[in-house]
Amino acid sequence: MVRTAPQFRPFGPIDDLIMTSRRRIALPAALVLSLSLIGPVAAPTVVLAQTSMEDPLDLRDARRVERMERVVRELRAIVFQGRDTGRPVVVQPAETDYRIEELNRRLTDLESVITRLNGQIETTNFELRQSRDQNAALEAQMSALNQKVAALEVFTGVPPATTGGSSGFSAPVSAPNTGGGGSPQADFERARGLMLSGNYDGAETAFESFVARHGAASLAPEAHYWLGKTLVVRGADAEAASAFIAAIRGWPTTPWAPDAVLELSRSLIALDRSSEACQTLAELSRRYASAAPSIQSRAAAARTQARCG
Repeated sequence: MVRTAPQFRPFGPIDDLIMTSRRRIALPAALVLSLSLIGPVAAPTVVLAQTSMEDPLDLRDARRVERMERVVRELRAIVFQGRDTGRPVVVQPAETDYRIEELNRRLTDLESVITRLNGQIETTNFELRQSRDQNAALEAQMSALNQKVAALEVFTGVPPATTGGSSGFSAPVSAPNTGGGGSPQADFERARGLMLSGNYDGAETAFESFVARHGAASLAPEAHYWLGKTLVVRGADAEAASAFIAAIRGWPTTPWAPDAVLELSRSLIALDRSSEACQTLAELSRRYASAAPSIQSRAAAARTQARCG
């Protein structure tokens, strides 16, 4: 006697239910067939009614069975897929309510994300405004520092003060003012005091007043030189060049003359007149060959900047 292996039936009770439902549906048809074979026992009208019309309950049962079969096939496919892949199978309901609930949950998550991003954007904007304010303050500080550096450059390479003579550098007075009307020496010292105290606007006005009032005085060339220095601090390169030209007219042999020629060349470079700046630097080397080392080093830097041959 040969024994066959039992077939794999993962849904035995469900299959039995399907077969029972099928037998229930097929029972009326079998009954009609048996009555027709026996003979004219029942009235013909009854037989026609049973064969021509279907019971609505049987139709509903058939549709129900079809739905159950479809569900069984889907469940079987899911189980076989889980068995073949070895991964857990998650069955989620596909009803409309569940989908709506899932969409609501996602929308809630998106709203929370958007709220968090809006807060981060507001924080970033606030930090950006603070950074802009700090940058503006730093720019103001840098501008003030640049002015101080320019003021210090005014005195770079300037020889020390002497005790007498028209080429000496007088000490500042304690309470300077921009008014004139005194002697050339007093007006000159007043203008120099304003410059040494850091009041470059007042010094510029005072030196302009001096050269206008005492243009023929012996201190006039040096006043033009210091006037050019104050104009360099203000960034008025064209006016500064004119002042330096007036200062070095006649190529004076004074301690401040080499620096005046150098400052003239730097003003010409700032005005994009490099060829004239190179000519001025050549005259500096020819006429003031024994200038201080600081003047010579700054002149070399100016030649490089002007690209002199």
